[in-house]
Amino acid sequence: MHKKHLLLLLFTLVILSAQAKVDTLVIQSPSMQKTLKAGVVTPKSYKKKKNGPYPVLYLLHGYGGNFSNWLKVPPQKNLLQSMADKYQVIIVTPDGGKSSWYYNSPVDKSSQYETFVTRELLQLVDSKYKTIKEKQGRFISGLSMGGHGALYLAARNPQLYLAAASMSGSVNVAAIDRKNLLESIEAVIGPKAENQQLYEQHSIVHMVPQLKQSNLQFMIDCGIDDFLIEDNRELHRRLVAEKVPHDYIERPGAHSWIYWSNALEYHLLFFQKARAAVL
Repeated sequence: MHKKHLLLLLFTLVILSAQAKVDTLVIQSPSMQKTLKAGVVTPKSYKKKKNGPYPVLYLLHGYGGNFSNWLKVPPQKNLLQSMADKYQVIIVTPDGGKSSWYYNSPVDKSSQYETFVTRELLQLVDSKYKTIKEKQGRFISGLSMGGHGALYLAARNPQLYLAAASMSGSVNVAAIDRKNLLESIEAVIGPKAENQQLYEQHSIVHMVPQLKQSNLQFMIDCGIDDFLIEDNRELHRRLVAEKVPHDYIERPGAHSWIYWSNALEYHLLFFQKARAAVL
């Protein structure tokens, strides 16, 4: 083999060996009586016994998606692996169902995703991996339906997370009127016409008192060309009015993987800063 080609091959092997590891967990959910999956990305340094424990980011997918979206769809190849290595964090990508909205549904026993993400999956990850098992080492974020989910789950379970963030979040579920989205929400929390108050109780924009009481650190992030930008601006206004500390970001961009892929590192920087403040 030509010396130049041999060096290129060796360099390629070094690059491949330097990547973070990706596991696929298969979880039997007691609350839903079904099997679900989650991706777990561990940094390359994880393989050394002396390293760890590591902070964990739970990263939620959007409407119509599944646990593998964050691993396969971003334009940047191996985005999560590179971020896990750079920020020395374990990244977990739960399956939130096509349209669970990360609620514990009062009308569908097979859709108990708050329990799955905050109890069943969390306990399994903490038992199988070298994680920091206190809230000071645990974060949650997500895109669109997952952005709503991250803030909703953190507000309801503040003892579990140090900080939460949303990118292009569906933060006002009560105002959603797109037929397919509304039908998916009605499937998990009941007909909207009869339950307007219930819809508001399940909308982040109406949960500012809970966000304030949680004492968590929050970041809201949305592109200026996103169809959800006004809902996110309204959430920001309400947080400011109630003097709830938070970071707020608007950047050029739409409801797209180009935006979310770019946003992820801003979220990791935010979480890194939040953790540094409590160490």
